[in-house]
Amino acid sequence: MSAYSELESRFRRMSTLGEAAGVLHWDRAVLMPDGGAGARSDQLAALAMTLHEMITDDRLPDLLDRAAEDVAGDPWRLANLSEMRRGHIHASAVPADLVEALSTEGLACEMTWREARAKSDFSLVAPKLAGVLALVRQSADAKADALGVAPYEALMDQYEPGGRTAHIDALFANLADFLPDFIETVLAHQGKREDAMPLGGPFPIDAQRALGVRLMERLGFDFNRGRLDISLHPFCGGVPDDVRITTRYDESDFTQSLMGVLHETGHALYEMGLPSDWRHQPVGGARGMALHESQSLLIEMQACRSREFIEFAAPLMREAFAENGPAWTVDNLYHHYTKVARSLIRVDADEVTYPAHVILRYRLERALIAGDMKVDDIPGAWNDAMKELLHITPPDDAVGCLQDIHWYDGTFGYFPTYTMGALAAAQLFAAAHRDLPDIPEEISKGNFAPLTGWMGERIHGRASSASTHDLVADATGAPLGVDAFRRHLTARYLAD
Repeated sequence: MSAYSELESRFRRMSTLGEAAGVLHWDRAVLMPDGGAGARSDQLAALAMTLHEMITDDRLPDLLDRAAEDVAGDPWRLANLSEMRRGHIHASAVPADLVEALSTEGLACEMTWREARAKSDFSLVAPKLAGVLALVRQSADAKADALGVAPYEALMDQYEPGGRTAHIDALFANLADFLPDFIETVLAHQGKREDAMPLGGPFPIDAQRALGVRLMERLGFDFNRGRLDISLHPFCGGVPDDVRITTRYDESDFTQSLMGVLHETGHALYEMGLPSDWRHQPVGGARGMALHESQSLLIEMQACRSREFIEFAAPLMREAFAENGPAWTVDNLYHHYTKVARSLIRVDADEVTYPAHVILRYRLERALIAGDMKVDDIPGAWNDAMKELLHITPPDDAVGCLQDIHWYDGTFGYFPTYTMGALAAAQLFAAAHRDLPDIPEEISKGNFAPLTGWMGERIHGRASSASTHDLVADATGAPLGVDAFRRHLTARYLAD
């Protein structure tokens, strides 16, 4: 067996074990009884330990070096080898005792965060967050040395391979320059029209689910290879051949749940469209969270909040809930789905204001990792940034710096991918529309095949064979930028 073939075999086993862990995580969130928590933690810990031992095996560096001769001239195998090496570097750069300490301290901090958020008192969790941050910075330094990048970039590389702060700084500076005034303009524009008529309700969960399933099928979700279930927080999990998506329902408002289903369907279509020839190899996986988020936002924001989609979906909505009054016109439904408002809470924000929430978090976490800001300064810095970017100030910590779990469980470097995904979604949709001008008309008929086919060829099917930068540039003809997103917002929110 060649060195490369041995690596493929090893990573195939690791992938299979990782997929088993993924299904166990889904089960914990959806079906597992509370009494199973202890056993499930032991199961997941055992799988995590096994995977860590496999990817940090002392033989891997030699195999990786020798395998380079086996794959010369083969772009996919070269990319696969590069992804193997990146995974090994991330896993082996951090000492086992530091990994264990991060896990332990992160869990303890998360539990204290829950109490602090309930009491709206950042001071309760600040000491534990300081401890977690110190460990994260140690991990970042170790990975930075191994990867040859800055510490924050090393953290970001876990979620967005190859992501660099210089590029993100430029993108976010562009957004921050125009967003505050643009938000004011949109709010003034929307203030000239009547508010959307309320849709009434209640909306039975069975009817909401049936509508969601119907739209998922039209989008191309294969229920022979996936499921729709309920969880506290919507997510997409499972594996490419068995994709599990979840949502949560509110009988007083079906609109958010439905868009949650469509958002997660975008993630699912990406997973289902990954190349089967490279299943269980690193190169066959999704290319980072920025592109993954681009696919969910492409479906939810670009396609399914468009007027064309509402033209198609409005009759289905009226049928699902046996409604036919004036509130159920295309215009009124479209106004519901394109309402812009300043929001204190990131997860409730619309697509116009959402980037401001991400820019805030990106700036603060970079300062924390660099040591330019202390943990005790977070509440004040948070409130100042909210006032600058969104012209509102949180009244307390619960709706301010305590609203997200990310930092408190040790997750730093993830936030930029949300807005990078929004930018990529706009740019990809614009390019697809350029290449296939009938896409909006087809969406109005409930035909998504032209859009998903275009995306499948240029993004899904290429998996991790190239960088995010190259995949976006190849698909659209330009590197990831802000222009398409800005044109999209202007057309949608200032046109009528």
